[in-house]
Amino acid sequence: MTFPAQMDPAEAAKQKAAEWAAAQVEDGMAVGLGSGTTSALVIQEVGRRVASGLRITAIATSEQSHRQALALGIPITSFAQTPHLDLTIDGADEVQEGTLHLIKGHGGALLREKIVAMASRRLLIAVDPRKLVKALGSVFAVPVEVVPFGWETTATRLREAGFECELRLKDDGQPYITDGQHYILHCDLLKSGQAAEQAAETMKRIVGVVEHGLFLGMASEVVIGGSDGIKILERTIF
Repeated sequence: MTFPAQMDPAEAAKQKAAEWAAAQVEDGMAVGLGSGTTSALVIQEVGRRVASGLRITAIATSEQSHRQALALGIPITSFAQTPHLDLTIDGADEVQEGTLHLIKGHGGALLREKIVAMASRRLLIAVDPRKLVKALGSVFAVPVEVVPFGWETTATRLREAGFECELRLKDDGQPYITDGQHYILHCDLLKSGQAAEQAAETMKRIVGVVEHGLFLGMASEVVIGGSDGIKILERTIF
């Protein structure tokens, strides 16, 4: 595919990664469809292939992706019908070089994204080069999905555990509410001084935390779009 001369390089990179990722979907697969801007491009491409005869079923990681898939004629299934997925394609906020550890969830869908990823035999992450980092938390805080009731006490316990955190708000100043009807706290991983593995365990032990946006050891591979094509990363540090 050729891109308009005026297309932003980052958008062109996302498009290349999305097209390569969507090409990994094979006839008869059960597929997890991710959330976010790159995943929307993947869903668009998968929808084009379905319209051309590709036969798959899919589960989406957010209501927005679910609606997009339905609009494109992608057959939707459920975990009651399809407990295991062959492939999930999703994006990420950060990808750590070497480990392929991820921070995800700034699109607000981290809980469903992790449920779908855990049900998948293969998790393929499609990103542009800006998402690569040496250390997790270099650019983004870790989203932590919490129960709205008593969220203030949950935030206090997270702070006591070493994480600076703040509630995600919408433009109107009201709390952002996830598809699961939860709130999100943004927690600073770098300032905590904790390794990602330790932070993940600490967060999950706190009452009121539903799930966190650290996806550790879950990505099978990462495809990165760039001006010179695509690059595939596999884990080199375990």
